[in-house]
Amino acid sequence: MKHNYDVAIIGGGIIGMGTGCYLARKGIKIALIEREYLGSGSTGRCIGGIRQQFSTSTSIRLMRESIELFSKMEEEFGFPVEFHQGGYLLLAHSEKMVDIFKANIEIQKKEKVNVSLLTPGEANKVVPHLNLENLHAAAYCPDDGQAFPFAVLKGYKQQIERHKGALFLHNKVEKIEKTNPFVIMLQDGTRIESEKVLLCAGPWTAEIAQTIGLDLPLSPERHEAIITERMPKFLEPMVVDYREDGCYFNQFISGQICGCYTPIPNVPGIRDDASFEFVPNVAWRMTRLVPAIKNASILRHWAGCYTMTPDGNPLVGESPVDGLYVASGMSGHGFMFGPAIAKHLAHYIIQGEWDTDFSEFSINRSFENRESLK
Repeated sequence: MKHNYDVAIIGGGIIGMGTGCYLARKGIKIALIEREYLGSGSTGRCIGGIRQQFSTSTSIRLMRESIELFSKMEEEFGFPVEFHQGGYLLLAHSEKMVDIFKANIEIQKKEKVNVSLLTPGEANKVVPHLNLENLHAAAYCPDDGQAFPFAVLKGYKQQIERHKGALFLHNKVEKIEKTNPFVIMLQDGTRIESEKVLLCAGPWTAEIAQTIGLDLPLSPERHEAIITERMPKFLEPMVVDYREDGCYFNQFISGQICGCYTPIPNVPGIRDDASFEFVPNVAWRMTRLVPAIKNASILRHWAGCYTMTPDGNPLVGESPVDGLYVASGMSGHGFMFGPAIAKHLAHYIIQGEWDTDFSEFSINRSFENRESLK
C-alpha cells in the first residue's frame, strides 16, 4: 500500500511528536512512524527533569522557551502533564566544580535565568535533609522542574490526530530510498512517499541514516534508573551530584523518588537490559546525600539509552542529503529540549530558514565546545 505525505517523521519520542504537532497545526500533511509504541525509546525511559542550567547561550535560551511551553501544556491539551517547578540543585564537592558553576551562572544570568550560587548552609535550607559533608557550594534555579513524559506525548498525539496527521506504530523502517520524493519502506510492506523526511529515532538514528549512506557522529549508551514507593513529599528540587560516584534524583508530585547515575566507564550500544549492580550502587549514592530516604522501597528498575554526540550538544538541522532533516544526539536532555526544538524545527522545515540561532547544534559543526553540565 502506498501513502503520500509532505513530511515523514521517523521516531515517536518527544522530538518527533512535538515537531509533528507543530507541522500538522500549520496544515502540513505528516506521517509519523514509530518502530514500537509512542515513547518506547529514550523519552518513555527518562525521569522527566527540565532545567535551564546549561553552559551555552543557545541551550539556555531553548530551555527558557521549553519551560514556557511546558507551563502552557495543561491549558493547551486540556489535561495536566504534571508540570511542577520544584527547581534543580547542582552540587559542587570540589573547587574546580565551583569555578565551573560560577562561569556558567554568569552566562545564565545574562540570559535572564533565575539562578544563584548557594553556600552549603543555604543549600541545606533548600533540601533540609541534605548531607553537607565535603560540599563546597551549590547552583540553584527554583524555576527548573519536571513533567510526566507520557502525558506530554498524549497531548501531542491528540493534536496530531486532530489535524489529520497519520501515525504508523509498531512498524519498523526497513530502508529509505533517496528519490524524489523519498520512499520509506516499512516492515509490514507499507510504502510511504514524502517530499521531506525528519529522522529523530533516538539511538536508532545513526543506523537508519546509514541506509542512505549518511554517517552521523552519534553514540548510544545505556543508562539505568529506579523509582521508589510513594513517600510524604519532602524533596522539591532535582538533586544533582557531579562527583564521579555521584547521582541525580528527584521526588515526583506523586511522592515517588526517581534516581539515576552515569556509569563510568559508560556502557555503549542500544541496550535496555538492567544490571544487577545498579540498584545497590544508586541506593548508596542517593542515601549518602539524603539519608532520610534510606528506608524507601524500590518498586521498579529499568534501562534506556542516551544518544551522545562528541560535544554533548544535540544534532539538529538539514543533513547533506537534501530534504532529510536530523534531530538526535540529545545527550540525555531530549525530553527537556523537546518542545522548543520541535517548535523551531517545524518552522525550519516549512520555511527553509531558522527563526533563531541553531548553529551550535549544526550537523557540520566542529564539536569543539563541550557542554560542561551534562
